[in-house]
Amino acid sequence: MGRDHDHEPLFVSKEGKVRVAYRVFSATIMVGICLIWLYRIVQFPRDGEEGRSWAWIGMFIAELWFGFYWIITQSVRWNVLYSFPFKDRLSQRYDQDKLPDVDIFVCTADPVIEPPTMVINTILSAMSYNYPPEKLSVYLSDDGGSEFTFYALLEASNFSKYWIPFCKKFNVEQRNPEAYFAHVINDNADLSQELFDIKKKYEDMKNRIKLAVTQGRISKEIRDEHKGFSEWNDEVTKQNHQSIVQIIIDGKDNINAVNKEGCQLPTLVYMAREKRPGWPHNFKAGAINALIRVSSEISNGSIILKLDCDMYSNNADAIREALCFFMDEKRGHEFAFVQHPHWFYNITKNDLYSYYNHVIHKLELAGISGYDAALYSGTGCFHRRESLSGKKYSKDYSGDRDIETKKNDQRSVHELEEASKLLAHCSYEKNTQWGKEMGLVYGCAVEDFLTSLTIQCRGWKSIYYNPERNAFLGVAPITLDIALVQQKRWAEGLFQIFFSKYCPFIYGHGKIRLGAQMGYCVFLLWAPMSLPTLYYVIVPPLCLLHGISLFPKASSLWFIPFAYVFIAKNVYSLFEALSCGSTPKIWWNSQRMLIIKRTTAFFFAFINVIIKQLGLSETTFAITSKIVTEDVSKRYEQEIMEFGSSSVMFTILGTLAMLNLFCLVGATLKMVLPDFGALENLISQVFLCGMMVLINLPVYEAMFFRKDNGCLPFSIMLKSIVLASLACLMMP
Repeated sequence: MGRDHDHEPLFVSKEGKVRVAYRVFSATIMVGICLIWLYRIVQFPRDGEEGRSWAWIGMFIAELWFGFYWIITQSVRWNVLYSFPFKDRLSQRYDQDKLPDVDIFVCTADPVIEPPTMVINTILSAMSYNYPPEKLSVYLSDDGGSEFTFYALLEASNFSKYWIPFCKKFNVEQRNPEAYFAHVINDNADLSQELFDIKKKYEDMKNRIKLAVTQGRISKEIRDEHKGFSEWNDEVTKQNHQSIVQIIIDGKDNINAVNKEGCQLPTLVYMAREKRPGWPHNFKAGAINALIRVSSEISNGSIILKLDCDMYSNNADAIREALCFFMDEKRGHEFAFVQHPHWFYNITKNDLYSYYNHVIHKLELAGISGYDAALYSGTGCFHRRESLSGKKYSKDYSGDRDIETKKNDQRSVHELEEASKLLAHCSYEKNTQWGKEMGLVYGCAVEDFLTSLTIQCRGWKSIYYNPERNAFLGVAPITLDIALVQQKRWAEGLFQIFFSKYCPFIYGHGKIRLGAQMGYCVFLLWAPMSLPTLYYVIVPPLCLLHGISLFPKASSLWFIPFAYVFIAKNVYSLFEALSCGSTPKIWWNSQRMLIIKRTTAFFFAFINVIIKQLGLSETTFAITSKIVTEDVSKRYEQEIMEFGSSSVMFTILGTLAMLNLFCLVGATLKMVLPDFGALENLISQVFLCGMMVLINLPVYEAMFFRKDNGCLPFSIMLKSIVLASLACLMMP
């Protein structure tokens, strides 16, 4: 202490570039939007044009909503802030014994949809951090209560005795074994034999797990090896079982909890909270809250890292980088959590389903962080335990980096397990503040967003950190059906928050900055954006078919604001995407997926929220499958959209595609070819209709040209053609 670097910050934050230029550009767009609104008012159709009047009113409402939402989105571009930690300074300033204990939570819920072999790869990556193992504890919450998941964790604990020293000896970057073995390039002679040995151990372990799952039972020999299997009997089911807590590796045991080189191993704990019929379990939020309590009994780390079972650690120094924010002498005590972006390792070259979302992850989320209000996104997030446990921030809070741990707890492993089981009982939370003021907040499918809002409204700040090397990598859906189901769940949960007492403009008023309130609403309003989008996709094409003009003539001065707003917004959108690392093809795919999501998943999310507000249904939680067949995977790699199901969302998608095709062709034959001069009045609608046809090229291909299992079923094609034809014929 006393050296110059002891007074240097552990992180810095830098403002985004060209902020002034963007604000000027944004102002010109706002002027254009206002002129469009003015046009709709002053050019309202005359008497005798009743059909056109109703379409006109709808266009005005849609454009009002588009403009309002555009204003909301400016909040995440107005104050972009990027943060950079200095992990070397952290190492120089704090010895290992001064670093805080870290608890890592991994959640899984179904051994079929989320295979145990995938889960343990995430666990092994979490156990292999470049961090003192005696300060590291890894917890697996198994909401499926599966003995196969427990068995897989036992296998992983044994394999970790070889895998962790191997990673540290050869400075392995990919600490997920499956990912490492898939991409390793052996150019080190010293590595050859050890690589062969460790890979064989991994394959043997994986085969044993798969064999047990395939056979549907754990052999008696394996059951006799560990007392934990006594928890499972014929009465244990996924939705009806007692609480199970098993400390598989006791990090305090300096004799037995060591790897093959005699070095300490991290603590490893399996937990399946109690589930009983009639008792609410509150989905993943309930599982995490149970983990918070159980971990407080066993290790009580002051920092908690939350990971989904399909999102593994990809940076061995991620903990140290995150601690730079928490342990900074000037501002560290203010932060409740540090959120990393969601990146995926299975994205195609051109991001077919727009899951990488470069602009959201590299710009918009950093823009919200500019208001000290990063969004907790469910995984890849480091939390301060105190903030998750309901503590309010106060100005005199200095940050308890040396929070009391269980190091001096003299209870045996069995005693700790029994005490922890009580905290995982389904009745434990009754008449408590858990799910309200403590832990993750209940009552919403996106408990992460809701929790981050409540934490920030208690005075805490948060920060978004997008490192150069992705800290975490997950699995993205590779079929359109699963992708839309996931998007529907997110949009539904987000809009539910907006409709609740937690609406940022109400709940956050006076507690968080206006820019942060607007930033939340960029995402909370995904669902209602479906309505103006659907209107624009349906009404202008139908009016085009019947010769009804809804936009100014190309020769009119009123045409200028429409053209400017459309061209300027899309050109800037492309520039923004390219500057964030996208390509033109990725940008185009993102535009296609935006239309698809808004007209299908977001629309159904909107309808479901309205139904729930009327008390006609309850919140549900859908787990997206991580299992795909070989032919589906092959088509995904070739960037061929996967339909292959009779989802009602595909009926809407196909109907809209056919509607725009019929209207474009019909209008061309009916008006444009016989009277080319009519094009001037309808040029905007022809253009919009043509753009929709281009966007839907994969849909037409799946309807009429593809013969593989991923094409649109004949029933969907037939219903889409009939519905689109009826819409064209029924409009007066």
